[in-house]
Amino acid sequence: MMTRSCRSLVSGLRDAVSRFPSRFHWLGGGRSVATKAACSSCSSSSVAAEREDEAGPSVSDMLVDSFGRRHNYLRISLTERCNLRCHYCMPEEGVKLTPGAHLLSQDEIVALAKVFVGGGVDKIRLTGGEPTVRADLTDICHRLSGLSGVKTLAMTTNGLVLERKLPQLKQAGLNQLNISLDTLVPAKFELLTRRKGHDRVLDSIDAAVELGYDPVKVNCVVMRGVNDDELADFAELTRHKPINVRFIEFMPFDGNVWSSKKLVSYAEMHSRLAQRYPSLKRHCDHPNDTAKNFHIEEYQGSVSFISSMTQHFCGGCNRLRLMADGNLKVCLFGTAEVSLRDALRSGVPSDELEQIISLAVKRKKAAHAGMFELAKTPNRPMVHIGG
Repeated sequence: MMTRSCRSLVSGLRDAVSRFPSRFHWLGGGRSVATKAACSSCSSSSVAAEREDEAGPSVSDMLVDSFGRRHNYLRISLTERCNLRCHYCMPEEGVKLTPGAHLLSQDEIVALAKVFVGGGVDKIRLTGGEPTVRADLTDICHRLSGLSGVKTLAMTTNGLVLERKLPQLKQAGLNQLNISLDTLVPAKFELLTRRKGHDRVLDSIDAAVELGYDPVKVNCVVMRGVNDDELADFAELTRHKPINVRFIEFMPFDGNVWSSKKLVSYAEMHSRLAQRYPSLKRHCDHPNDTAKNFHIEEYQGSVSFISSMTQHFCGGCNRLRLMADGNLKVCLFGTAEVSLRDALRSGVPSDELEQIISLAVKRKKAAHAGMFELAKTPNRPMVHIGG
């Protein structure tokens, strides 16, 4: 039997979904004509493959929103705790952490992941907080990678304690890796993160390369007057190693003192690197890519730009977020959340849990608001949402 609270939740979600205009439709991929033109140098076979991909992944109706977007990618935050205090992620005074009893247990994480995978999710990314501070991380990786249908198990980490844990994590099925690093200057690292450990992050990147991760993705949040003078230095990381440096536009979250003056746009970053590297060429991006991907001729790795603020990619979004407290967030910048933890702990049957997920997904908006409106809209700190 569905509990009264869950019946109320489903009813409320259903009413919200019913208010969506039926005239909307999704154009698929969400990329502009200019973007597609930038890929004109691609081979005919890759273009044909892209057109086939634009039909979208095979998922159940549970994971299809009212604009036709198919969600086959689930990001799971394992913890709100972190061993760094990065300025753009966490206020200097820290954040109030959710009591442990209200966080998802390992069994609950796996149980909810099974529901999503059963609906067609084939990529799971583990985030935080910092996922490596969780003692049972290896067990979680083993159980999630073993779910039938999961093709990719990824993790985003600050790399501080990753090096010694990575061999076991890879053996447990972790097959894709993003490491966050915003500066190549040790002293600046301490200012940005309020902690030491720059050398350990670099060691983790090298360890990932040696273990065969290809590419090793390095996430760099670019902030004017802070690290925007290091674009070329980061690009040089890709010269001899299979590293994909991902330059991310600075985004507003609670407590990170966002300002448009700190924002370095994709257009500006690309222009600077193109002047330094005339051979910088655009890749043919997958319709669901959040990044605009490039490579420098004769360099082993690649560089990418994530333009969340100036050129959003909402039209091709295939991502959902399960936060450490069990709340489902269908958009990084959306304020709407629904507790799957409460539904799971109240003992609702799997079909009713699927209905709760489906109704939440169908409430997803066509696109997030503009950056100035987002800056004024209350949202959780990034450490709560999951990076």
